[in-house]
This record gives sequence, C-alpha cells and structure tokens, in this order.
Amino acid sequence: MISTVVFDADETLIDLRPAVTGGLVAVLEEMWRLTPMAANVTLADLESDWGAVFGDLASAPVTEIRRAALARSLARAGLETELDRLAGLFFARRFELTRPFADALPALRRLRETYTLGFATNGNSRAERCGLAGEFAFEIYAHVGGVPKKPDPAFYAAVLSAAGAEPAAVVYVGDSPEHDVTGARAAGLRAIWLNRSGAAMPAGLRPDGQVRTLTELPAAIAALPA
Repeated sequence: MISTVVFDADETLIDLRPAVTGGLVAVLEEMWRLTPMAANVTLADLESDWGAVFGDLASAPVTEIRRAALARSLARAGLETELDRLAGLFFARRFELTRPFADALPALRRLRETYTLGFATNGNSRAERCGLAGEFAFEIYAHVGGVPKKPDPAFYAAVLSAAGAEPAAVVYVGDSPEHDVTGARAAGLRAIWLNRSGAAMPAGLRPDGQVRTLTELPAAIAALPA
C-alpha cells in the first residue's frame, strides 16, 4: 500500500528554466556594462558554457557546476576576477525568479490528504526558497549529510530512511527518465514519470505510471497495484 509520495524538484515541481535564464541575463548585462570586450558575448554563449563543463562535473554540487560555467563565461571577456560577485548576482536573481509550476501546489494539497510527502533533489532548489516552504514532511538534498546524487542507490536509501517506509510503499515522481524512473525503480521504489512535453517513451523505460501534469498524479497513484 502506498504511504509516501516523493518529488524531484527542478522541472517537476519547480519551473526552473525561466529563473536560470533570468539569472544569466543579469550576469550578461553586467558583463556588457563592465567591459567592451563583452559586447559580442551572447545569452546563448552563457547557456552553452553549462553544457561545456557539466560532463566533467556531473557528480559535483550544482552550485559548483554553475560557478565553473560562469567562470568560463567571464573568461570570454577577461572578467575572471568578477566571479564571486557575478555568481552572487546569478544566484540572487535565480532564486528571486524561481516559482513552482501552476499545477504543483494544488496537487500537493490534494495528495497530502492521503500520503506523506517528501522532496528529494540533486539540485540546489531549496524548498523554502522556491515557493514550497512547509509543503513536505521531509527534504533530501544531494551533497548534504553525505547523500550522493541520483542515480546513486544511496540517494534513494536516504529517501527511504527519511520516509520510514519500505521501498514498495514509496512513489517517486520526476521528469528524468534516468534519475527519477530507472534509478528509483532499481532501488525498489515505485516511479511515475512526469512527461510534461509528451515525449516518446525512451527505449527500455518502464515507469509504474506516466502523467502529463501533476493534476493527473492523484489518479495515477490511486491506480497503482497494492
């Protein structure tokens, strides 16, 4: 019997992309202000710098990855010494703009009537900074308390420990096929894939359920076999 529903953060409950874009725009505008050397640097350049560093740093804290990406961006205009200040500017703007998706809070309210709710993320989207303060019985953050990132089995073990439940009694909900479905199911949890874009099911992916919006989630959980 399902007792606990645990959510991924970014792109599941939290509409991250507009916030990240806003943070990068703030950095870019400050770069333009500081030096003519930044005149030809574009938002696309800053966005690409994340991808350029992510591969080597995938297991690192998200804040560290973002700082590495910003360091690469600032080097485009000889502004390496501004890293601390502009990283602070980025994160301030990113969290100022971060909001839950419109379907998140209504779904959480409905689910809380029946289930214990948890929040477990690889990222740095702290619930209290993203419009989700007080919504969860427990919160798990990678790189806090020795918890590694998904899909490391120890991440899901931390979720189960916080939930105080057997794996089959826990549903993990998220947008990442690898992290939120395959990783969760390998640890024995149920997994529901949030497929907001309606993408084709990846080969070999076997979620216990699939939804397009969080509005559909209560019914999808209720339909899971006992």
